[in-house]
Amino acid sequence: MPGSTDYLDGTYLQQNPDWHVPDSAWKVRQILGILSRNQIVPRTVYDVGCGAGEVLRLLQQNLGTACELWGTDVSPQAIEMCRARTNDRLHFALSDDCPWAGQFFDLVIAIDVLAHVEDYRGFLRNIKLKGTYKLIHIPLDVSVQHILREHSMINRRRSHPHFHYFSKRTAMFALEDLGFEIVDWFYTPRSIDIPGHTRGKLVRLPRKLLFAVNQDFAVKLLGGFSLMVLAK
Repeated sequence: MPGSTDYLDGTYLQQNPDWHVPDSAWKVRQILGILSRNQIVPRTVYDVGCGAGEVLRLLQQNLGTACELWGTDVSPQAIEMCRARTNDRLHFALSDDCPWAGQFFDLVIAIDVLAHVEDYRGFLRNIKLKGTYKLIHIPLDVSVQHILREHSMINRRRSHPHFHYFSKRTAMFALEDLGFEIVDWFYTPRSIDIPGHTRGKLVRLPRKLLFAVNQDFAVKLLGGFSLMVLAK
């Protein structure tokens, strides 16, 4: 069972020693894609729940020298991994020691964070006040396949502990309830682009084919997708 201390005492690092760094380039491509199609060029970026900091490091390489970036995380182990990525326009700090808490940003991002936060609605209320645009990436764990294959869900929970399980509709309900203005959204096909295990590779082709025909149905039936939402 996940607990709030897992991110503080090293448990999560033990379960995920690379802190998902190998997925960072793929995540950044999704971020840059939605920013580009909405013609958003931020000069300040705040990553809430930045993990090892690789997403911000790669974003910095693509957003130009005028952009300044900040990242915070609750985990001391994650922030320690960030230190090698720090430079004069890329900054990291523990959430509790954040020296820029009162600053307002062009863009606030929360990438694969919402499911890990116990009070996720309080978290959303907080980031809503911190920037002009909010970019939120949410794994969609609720699907027909995952509900039917309960044992698989239990095994996944051991290495990827989530407090909450979202579908597209429940995620959108939460954002709309809290007054977010949805600017744009799309599904991100992680399980197609970078399947992470043998079984995922076996299901990759059916997912790809069904997703090409009907995205909503593929997401609801087979799972393995996430939701990228750009909001104000």
